[in-house]
Amino acid sequence: MAGEFALIDRYFARPTPSAVLGPGDDCALLQPTPGKELAVTTDMLVAGTHFLPNTDPKNLGWKTLAVNLSDLAAMGARPRWVTLAGALPAADDTWIAAFADGFFACADEYGVEVVGGDTTRGPLNLCVTALGEIEPGRALRRDGASVGDQIWASGRPGLAALGLAQLQGRIALPEPWPRLCIAALEKPRPRIALGQALVGVASAAIDISDGLLADLGHIAERSGTAAAVRLCQLPHLPKGKSYDAALRKLALECQMAGGDDYELCFTAPFAQHPAIVEIAARLELPLWCIGEMVAGPPGAVTVFDPDEQPIEFQHKGFEHFG
Repeated sequence: MAGEFALIDRYFARPTPSAVLGPGDDCALLQPTPGKELAVTTDMLVAGTHFLPNTDPKNLGWKTLAVNLSDLAAMGARPRWVTLAGALPAADDTWIAAFADGFFACADEYGVEVVGGDTTRGPLNLCVTALGEIEPGRALRRDGASVGDQIWASGRPGLAALGLAQLQGRIALPEPWPRLCIAALEKPRPRIALGQALVGVASAAIDISDGLLADLGHIAERSGTAAAVRLCQLPHLPKGKSYDAALRKLALECQMAGGDDYELCFTAPFAQHPAIVEIAARLELPLWCIGEMVAGPPGAVTVFDPDEQPIEFQHKGFEHFG
């Protein structure tokens, strides 16, 4: 059985050419690009809370990093470096090798270097700190939305929660949705290019981790506004003759409050609509205008059906201590 330091050297020690000093000492030494601000984020993934214990370790490696890079995307930052800390029940070489393959595949795709971390024995728990760079004063924040701004969402929020429901046997999706939804759950794509393209275009942004309603509510609360979402403007989710009313209801709940999507929700003035359409075409990424910011109680989000009647949702999104 490999010891702690042998395990780190075998699976997680990779070249870090942009670091002054990478893994192997008490600290990494980093030299940020002159004139840039640092964006720093930390996220933890716990078995049984953030992922199923039997999740494929390669996919889990990808997702562990991707969910942190999604936070950088929401700020419009360029990812640079990450650290990884993990508690593992055992030093299972096969599992760790697959996890490392997925983690570094994500790191390579998005141009980040792993500059340090830690490991210990314990219940499976993975924690990443990610650092990115952005021009001073240019970061996308949650507090910049104004009444009249359009609300946008990328991709297809709700797929990940539907994938979880499929794996848990709570839903039987028609083809080809099972594959698409499970892929959205287990291998999310952080919208780095979109976040960077929205700098100077969007007024506020957030990544959708806890659910569209909850995360849009964070923008509304921080910006001192309310939000109105139009159901008919949301992207379509699975439907068909074999797709009964109960399953359609679950799909809508997943779309609005399921979370784990790691898409971006953002606001922008109406005048930026053509620029956003151009960004969508250039990135070949669907961007949906789903509503607008309105006057009202800060943080309130109302969803309207096609007849302009409000729809009530029992759950607004994921809450760890709710």
